[in-house]
Amino acid sequence: MAKILLNFESKSLLNSLSERLGFEGFTTLELSNVDEAHKLRDLANVDMAIVGDGYDITKLNVPTIIVAQKPSIDSAIEALRNGAIDYLSMPIDMNRLLGTLRSIEHNDASTPQSTHQPSTRQASRRTNCAMQPIIGDSEAINEVRSMIERVAPSNARVLILGENGTGKELVARWLHLKSARAAAPFVEVNCAAIPAELIESELFGHEKGSFTSAIKQRKGKFELADGGTLFMDEIGDMTLSAQAKVLRALQENKITRVGGDKDIAIDVRVVAATNKDIRHEIEIGNFREDLYHRLSVIEIHVPPLRERQGDIHLLVEYFINEICERHHIARKSIDSEAIDILSNSQWTGNIRELHNVVERLIILSDEKITASAVQRYYRT
Repeated sequence: MAKILLNFESKSLLNSLSERLGFEGFTTLELSNVDEAHKLRDLANVDMAIVGDGYDITKLNVPTIIVAQKPSIDSAIEALRNGAIDYLSMPIDMNRLLGTLRSIEHNDASTPQSTHQPSTRQASRRTNCAMQPIIGDSEAINEVRSMIERVAPSNARVLILGENGTGKELVARWLHLKSARAAAPFVEVNCAAIPAELIESELFGHEKGSFTSAIKQRKGKFELADGGTLFMDEIGDMTLSAQAKVLRALQENKITRVGGDKDIAIDVRVVAATNKDIRHEIEIGNFREDLYHRLSVIEIHVPPLRERQGDIHLLVEYFINEICERHHIARKSIDSEAIDILSNSQWTGNIRELHNVVERLIILSDEKITASAVQRYYRT
């Protein structure tokens, strides 16, 4: 598991980045003082760094990403000349940040070149970093693993079905990492989180001047994922207009930016996911049947946690290790009675809810997580 140095004066930025990166399978060291960070970097044994634009990255010997509060062309050029792997501005584009981190982690040959040359030991550490595993040995989750192994090497489109919090994104990432496209970008887009009037620009990009706020040309997710995988989460929430354009992109392997008239060829494997009953959405006219058939060459059903209760103890132990390491605290144990209570809960929020509850128990409990602590801090 890769360790990332985070160095920003803003405590809120440190906390939000640490939480998101922890969810993505990284461990972090958060520091708000630049001098302290320079002093502790070697002791921390970090694999990469994400720092503010006031940081002298020439003192670091790991791949570094700059996040600028006040970006400028001059500072971007200087950062890249000094060895930065990437230069981002606020607010952070998490898709781009995670894509860069994955490229570094897997020693991607397509990572932007710089004057930084990591040591052999660092490169080896990054290459061997494992992504978050799919935890469990139940029949249901073993079937998911089996499907990933069989489907990933192909270019077939995949539709992942399952409730919120079951791990659909993790399945998509494993499909990408076990495919021939693993060295290319993995780009994700949450179709439910983007306003209807912006979804087409987000997916296909736009030309300068195509609408009021289009002050420059912008590539969409399809172009950014060229050669790799585009993960379209919550595709059941996409507008019918956007669905029609996605269908064309899948049929013809080309897209047109908003406000443009030029066809752009793309080579993208689309993996989609939804928590909706997609066939019901087709029946009531909310989803195009022809798009469904384009997306669902292969369907993978991710089971809810209540259907794999035998895996809960394994998930709890994994989360305890991960969370304690992320918070830099001694590992806490959990007694069997506490495990029994957690295993017999319904978990309507699935794995995401379980993760949050375990983190709450770790923070609020003493050295051992007991049944009484579970009853106190988690109501079943």
